[in-house]
Amino acid sequence: MREETAEQPAPLRSGLTTGSCATATSLAAARLLLGGINADAVQIVLPKGKQVQMRLEFCRRTAEGAEAGTLKDAGDDPDVTHGALLYTQVRLTREPGIRFIAGQGVGTVTRPGLVLAVGEPAINPVPRRMISEHLQRLAEEHAYTGGFEVTVNVEGGAELALKTMNPRLGILGGLSILGTSGIVRPFSCAAYIASIHQGIDVARTNGYLHIAACTGNASEDTMRRVYNLPEIALIEMGDFVGAVLKHLRKVPVDKLSLCGGFGKISKLAAGHMDLHSRHSSIDLPQLAQWAAAVGAGADLQQAIREANTSQQALAMASAAGIALGDAVCQHALDFARSVVPAQVQVEVFAIDRQGGIVGHAGVLS
Repeated sequence: MREETAEQPAPLRSGLTTGSCATATSLAAARLLLGGINADAVQIVLPKGKQVQMRLEFCRRTAEGAEAGTLKDAGDDPDVTHGALLYTQVRLTREPGIRFIAGQGVGTVTRPGLVLAVGEPAINPVPRRMISEHLQRLAEEHAYTGGFEVTVNVEGGAELALKTMNPRLGILGGLSILGTSGIVRPFSCAAYIASIHQGIDVARTNGYLHIAACTGNASEDTMRRVYNLPEIALIEMGDFVGAVLKHLRKVPVDKLSLCGGFGKISKLAAGHMDLHSRHSSIDLPQLAQWAAAVGAGADLQQAIREANTSQQALAMASAAGIALGDAVCQHALDFARSVVPAQVQVEVFAIDRQGGIVGHAGVLS
């Protein structure tokens, strides 16, 4: 008899970036203008040469040119733009070249420090290049010597942008048109990490050399309370502490305050760069060892090893007068210092679920 096996989970499905959507819709609209071709799908070439077919919701002429739209498909990635209608309006111009315009739901850069200049539509360099290359090839096919005005829109983009880091980065009015490969890889979190890097760049360019990298809203509130830092200096790192520490090698600041829940800080203390439960777990035996180093007896050490959660371990240590929170923060600080440049002052805060500080190590006097 054949032995039964557990059903394997289906592989996660990749999607396409907003940059790919903007490229496809720009090409479809321009093709309608130059070649009279009105199709329900369009093929584009991604930066690494892969060809993909994208379905269109519409492709039609307008009073000033043409427009085409597609629904953003992020695959199995938890992307705020998944299912959003992205549409592009194209107008032919006498002047050669391509002019990009932020339409409905696409943001405009208002602060220095990003790869785009202040006043530019938030259409990133790779999507701009993708659109330009496709339109230039189309122009050559039709012996067209004029230029294109390309207005990219995302329906509901202004509201969706409030769920992103764009307002903090000074990108106002809508979303950014993103993508470096054209493909959204499930749970790659590349866009989130890019936003962390952008946040550090913007803060530093605008003269904020003390930044606080926080795992969530409670830790941000704690840093506001301790230092009264403005929003631009608060970096929402989530679980990606490694993205912060590594980027400071390229873009150092004077002072970095790291703040997060006790459990996540204990993962950093153990040398983990990604604090999500998919990639790291809380090591209760390690917590027991750290507690022993600051005076915990054998019974408390055993209780910590058998604890259900890190919060329970912390509560037992605190009740016994053992400064486990400070010890964990010190180990996290030592690890962070091993990654960032020596000139960056570093400190670490651990908080409880109410935002109260339960541990600290570093520069705070």
